[in-house]
Amino acid sequence: MASSVAADLVDFLNASPTAFHAVEEAKRRLKSEGYLQILEREDWELEAGKKYFFTRNYSTIVAFAIGKKYVAGNGFHIVGAHTDSPCLKLKPISKVTKGGYLEVGVQTYGSGLWHTWFDRDLTVAGRMIIRKGKEGSESYLHKLVKIGEPILRIPTLAIHLDREVNDGFKVNKHVHLVPVLATSIKAELNKVAAQNGSVDSEIPTEGKKSSEATYSAQQKHHSVLLQLLANEVGCEPDDICDFELQACDTQPSIIAGATKEFIFSGRLDNLCMSFCSLQALINATSLESSLENETGVRMVALFDHEEVGSNSAQGAGSPVMFDALTRITSSFSSDSKLVTKAIQKSFLVSADMAHALHPNYMDKHEENHQPKLHGGLVIKHNANQRYATNAVTSFIFREIAATHSLPVQDFVVRNDMPCGSTIGPILASGVGIRTVDVGAPQLSMHSIREMCAVDDVRHSYEHFKSFFQEFSHLDTKLTVDA
Repeated sequence: MASSVAADLVDFLNASPTAFHAVEEAKRRLKSEGYLQILEREDWELEAGKKYFFTRNYSTIVAFAIGKKYVAGNGFHIVGAHTDSPCLKLKPISKVTKGGYLEVGVQTYGSGLWHTWFDRDLTVAGRMIIRKGKEGSESYLHKLVKIGEPILRIPTLAIHLDREVNDGFKVNKHVHLVPVLATSIKAELNKVAAQNGSVDSEIPTEGKKSSEATYSAQQKHHSVLLQLLANEVGCEPDDICDFELQACDTQPSIIAGATKEFIFSGRLDNLCMSFCSLQALINATSLESSLENETGVRMVALFDHEEVGSNSAQGAGSPVMFDALTRITSSFSSDSKLVTKAIQKSFLVSADMAHALHPNYMDKHEENHQPKLHGGLVIKHNANQRYATNAVTSFIFREIAATHSLPVQDFVVRNDMPCGSTIGPILASGVGIRTVDVGAPQLSMHSIREMCAVDDVRHSYEHFKSFFQEFSHLDTKLTVDA
């Protein structure tokens, strides 16, 4: 079982180089299991016993299954995670030419371990806006793209030119993190584009007329890059209106280690938790009888932009979650007071990867809180509310684990170290929902290449699946003091 779930995770990771691709893969899996796509801009006509999902910005997705015994005012049982990871994103004007090289201008996204991006075989992936049709009757398409082969590299400086580099290399994110695309000499192969004036042409400067300042994608990006992108999606370079692209590693995710106990991959934080929660929801609702006695709504919410604070229209700081709870509740009753009632009956598992004990840096963990690989999901605690866990929410999550003999661990950061955070406190404070913060243990968090344990993928999947199946019954046993 462990290997099959892990192998499925590896497939998910390899299909998801960006948040856009992760949502597209999630959509594919949901549709294949009978989930119906609904649109936020349209009216919702929902039915008890049915399964639905919607997306926002193509990078956030919310999927939910309504119990057959659900009535308005009943609770939501939610696992929340995020689709984004630290990376290098292409700048709006990415064309850089220096020293006979064509380079690609990028900006750092999130808090990455940027030194791990050097000397890797990189490509680009993301979304593009493509023009279709002739002028006057054109339409515009949103298309995902990933160039399969390595086209970029950020080379390190030879030790002969920096003898002190091993004493401590400090990355200058503006100067050092500029990927090489090609040499100017070889770019001469692009003579057709050059003759059209699109290679290394001047970008209009401030003060010129607006008509002169309207320059094309060919003037903002190297034509050789645009041609590669056009070839990938089957259009002409002139049809590319805009894009959101990022650099990504071409080395595939894999089950590895001497005993095949690890997963080596980029983006485990947080696609591992996204996958485990999504697959748990799908499998907890796959049978015809799955929702027969369910009184609540089982939900997974995968948000974009957690790595940069969640403050966007599609982040956890937006109204996405509240909007979903409100619209589902109001689909079954016009009584607006039932939304508040439903929130108080609801429960959120904020699932974000956790820091496993590192054998070479033992002193970085508090001695009584040292999560280990293979040890199961980590319950995260922080007295200053960097995590939203409390005694009640922790107990509920532990009780589900105990029922199924699943291991759990605890984490508290050292008092002399800063503590990270998650979508948990954002949603707990913004929506008012009971929340527990958890995550599977991993090493090399925010590196271009991370690692976790195969066993913990299975533990996470089974824990989330049990949560969906049993929370309604467990919650009735809790005595609530109003």
